[in-house]
Amino acid sequence: MVVEPQTLQNLSAEELRELTTRLMTQLRHQSALLDKLTHENALLKRMKFAAQSERFNPEQKSLLEDEIEADLAAVATEIDALQEAQAPAKVEEKKVPKRAPLPANLPRREIRHEPDSTTCACGCQMKRVGEDVAEKLDYVPGVFTVERHIRGKWACAQCETLTQVPVDPHVIDKGIPTTGLLAQVLVAKYADHLPLYRQEAIFGRAGLAIPRSTLAQWVGSCGVQLQSLVDAMRNELLQHRVLHADETPVSMLKPGNGKTHRAYLWAYATGAFEASKVVVYDFCESRSGEHPRRFLGDWRGSLTCDDFSGYKALIASGVTEVGCLAHARRKFFDLHAANQSQIAEFALQ
Repeated sequence: MVVEPQTLQNLSAEELRELTTRLMTQLRHQSALLDKLTHENALLKRMKFAAQSERFNPEQKSLLEDEIEADLAAVATEIDALQEAQAPAKVEEKKVPKRAPLPANLPRREIRHEPDSTTCACGCQMKRVGEDVAEKLDYVPGVFTVERHIRGKWACAQCETLTQVPVDPHVIDKGIPTTGLLAQVLVAKYADHLPLYRQEAIFGRAGLAIPRSTLAQWVGSCGVQLQSLVDAMRNELLQHRVLHADETPVSMLKPGNGKTHRAYLWAYATGAFEASKVVVYDFCESRSGEHPRRFLGDWRGSLTCDDFSGYKALIASGVTEVGCLAHARRKFFDLHAANQSQIAEFALQ
């Protein structure tokens, strides 16, 4: 508002007071708008500079390449299990690539499996007629070793019977990795955030470069075997009356067109003060509210979450909403980072 000096001289005292009030209101509005724009500008600068330090580099590897091989192996394992359950008598021979022998320079540790008694059930003493040798690849961080499982064959000349200790069950049937090596790959990938192409290089320095495609197949097969554990953890999770939930976007490679799609990884966890420390992740292709409703089912406790609208239908069905103080704290943090607000600093303290 612009007022000429001549106009001010012609105004009465009442009009001057009214004009002063309007000008003060406008000044306060502009001052608040300036503070708002200054705050937003500071946030944008901070976001811009933070993004530059993590800008995508064409030389970076894509984590999606490992996931494709893992998913294919998981699907193949499930299909094999279904086929065996439906037609166990009809087992077709599969054409599998010939496996290269394990390097002879790796140290070997022999584990012998022999019958508890070499006396046949008919009373005769059995004679050793041969053995089967299966080599399993084990791994101690930085050192590869080979376990030689030698299963002796014992035959009775009188009743012509053959006795041999049966093969122990393995996570991957007829595979070469031991449970220790599989655990190493899984922990490195999901707990230490080491992509499979990096693990391939690490294993190469240890003396045997395992292709990342093979590592991905191991990961996929282990995922199928661990599903029962995930189901048990979910059942344990739903026994608690207070849960935490949040979702985070992840890139999912869409089959066929080679483009990525924004999917979401929903996390459900028990409280920090609970005796059971359980976290279950649920991968979904969208952020729809139907996903938490499906996961939680008939559970009706207190859910700690943010104000995302996808939880509203769940809250309306009887779940008690518990607001997330971390999201409230974030506003004070942004305010303090922008202009060193003393009130924001007091709230953070």
